[in-house]
Amino acid sequence: MVDSGNIHIGTSGWQYEHWRGPFYPEDLPKDDFLAYYCERFHTVEINNSFYQLPKKETLLRWRNQVPEGFIFSFKASRYITHMKKLKDPGASLSRMLEVLPSLDGKL
Repeated sequence: MVDSGNIHIGTSGWQYEHWRGPFYPEDLPKDDFLAYYCERFHTVEINNSFYQLPKKETLLRWRNQVPEGFIFSFKASRYITHMKKLKDPGASLSRMLEVLPSLDGKL
């Protein structure tokens, strides 16, 4: 559990090809972006969840790639926030809450 007295600084996502050069080394394989990111920040927003719900297997892989103490924040689906405008979110929210335990202590 995160101490509420701390400030955590990160970014919205880490998988951006246009960050090669300005942030990631030019020759860094995309599969190594998260590991490189974790050396500089200790939190990140899972931005792609806004567009598509990640599979449990994907979340498990990300969880296993980050060091102890790393924190993910999970962005709610645009379907819930923008299309439905937070009205009647039950079914969509249930699907989202089903995958979150995959982050096991890193959420």
